Formats: sequence, C-alpha cells, structure tokens
Amino acid sequence: MSPDPALPATTAASEPPSVSIVVPAYNEESVIRQCVTAAIYQSVPAHEIIVVDNMSKDSTAQIVRQLQSEYPESRIVLLTQDREQGLIPTRNFGLDAATGDVLGRIDADSLLEPDWVEEVQRAFMDSSVQAATGPVIYYDMPMRRFGLKADDKMRQLLLKLSRHEYHFLFGSNMAIRRTAWEAIRDSTCRDEKDEMHEDIDLSLHLAERGLKIQYWPDMVSGMSARRLEDSPKDYRYYVQRFDRTYKAHNIKKIALRAPMAVIFSVYYPAKLLRAIHSANQPPVKRGGV
Repeated sequence: MSPDPALPATTAASEPPSVSIVVPAYNEESVIRQCVTAAIYQSVPAHEIIVVDNMSKDSTAQIVRQLQSEYPESRIVLLTQDREQGLIPTRNFGLDAATGDVLGRIDADSLLEPDWVEEVQRAFMDSSVQAATGPVIYYDMPMRRFGLKADDKMRQLLLKLSRHEYHFLFGSNMAIRRTAWEAIRDSTCRDEKDEMHEDIDLSLHLAERGLKIQYWPDMVSGMSARRLEDSPKDYRYYVQRFDRTYKAHNIKKIALRAPMAVIFSVYYPAKLLRAIHSANQPPVKRGGV
C-alpha cells in the first residue's frame, strides 16, 4: 500500500517527539489511581496525561482530581465526555484533545512500565513510523514474565502469518502519531452496536492509508486479565469481535483468525490459574485508597 499523498513527506526526526497519554475511563475507581501513577513515574515525563471520564457513576473523576492535587508538577488533565456512552467516542474525544506529537492510548487498567514513554519516543524517532504497539504483562496472573514472552511471541507470529500486510495495534498499549490520527479519524468506524475491536479497526484504517505500524517489543505495558471473569458466552462474543471487524473491512485472510483460536484455547486454563492466584493474594481496597 502506498503512503497517503495528503500527508507531508517524512524526514529523519531531529529530537524525540512529545508523548501524550490518553486514558478513556468509565467506572474505573478500582484501577485508575494505579494507572495514572504509573504514567507519572516515567524515566522520561509524558507531555500530558489525559483521563477522559465517560459519565462514570463512581469516584473515578474524584480520584483523578486527587492525583492532580498530589502531583501538581505533572500535567494531569481530567476531561468529561458526556455526549454519548462508549469507548470509541471517549477515545476519540481524548485523542482530539491531546497536544503531543505522539498520542499514547492505554486502558484504565493498564500499568505502564517505567520506560514506556522513553521507548515510545525511540520508536517514533523513525519518522516513517505512524503508529506503534508492544506486548503486555498480565499483572494479576502468575508467571508474569513468562506471560510477557508468550504475548510477544504471539504478536510476532501474527505479523508473520499476515505476511506483514497487516499489523494490529493493541488498545491497552499503543501510540499513534498525531498527524496520522488526524488523517484517519473521520473514516474510523463508529461501531454504534459495539460489535468490533476498535483497536483493530484503527489498524486497518491506517493500513488503508499506507501508514506504517511498528511492533516495538520494548514498549511494554501491564494490564489486567479481568476479561477472564466474563462468562463463557460473553468471552466468546468478545473473541468473535475479530471476525466482525474483519467482515466490516472485507478482509478474508484465514491466517488472521489465529488470535481467535489462541484466545479461545486459553480461556479455561487461564481462568483457573487466575482464580488460584487471586485466592492467594491479600484483599485490595477499592477507590484507590
């Protein structure tokens, strides 16, 4: 795919780009403090940390305001997206408001590694890179480092299976150049029925424009395995979002079904491991206190 002619020609970057971090949040009082704190304690400070509260009914916004007071030296921004409920409009609201050269997008249960911003900057020093993603550590599962290696291997395998034609961003650990976001934002799917993987949709719109996505294995984020708490029916519906996203983009490459097979197969053993691990952990206080 050829690069989008509407975008300016790229040249080698002379200095590291500024990095915004955008966190969509809905009723995330149990995890938002840890998420924002990890985003603060970086080897290279983020340009800004934007939490977009999507009409939460709990104390999510209150906790972010507390963090603003506790860390006045950090640029923590609390925005409210109250026009409609949903991840995609909330994500878009945050990305549109961000002012950094590169827009990081993570989930409210993400725990960035301390060098995450620094690694994002390294990835985007190559001016041909328009978006980047990396592996994750499931911090509420046993054998976390083994899990990180497995996650990394699976993502690299998927890239090979697609013969490098497609490379998918992962919503819990991704970044996109602001100019690339501006190029695709009006064409991204709204998905009003909430049937697709919004991060894969972003990836496919970038690919359609010939905008390069880079896999960066040192760009690591932690995330919760709380998806395993879903019922088998809900978990199956979540996994089948792959198919529905491919169908919306008329993609029929059989190899791209590989993640579905892997994610389906790990549900029961991973659910058991998580239950055993959780049973051996001390109780965690809610509300970020």
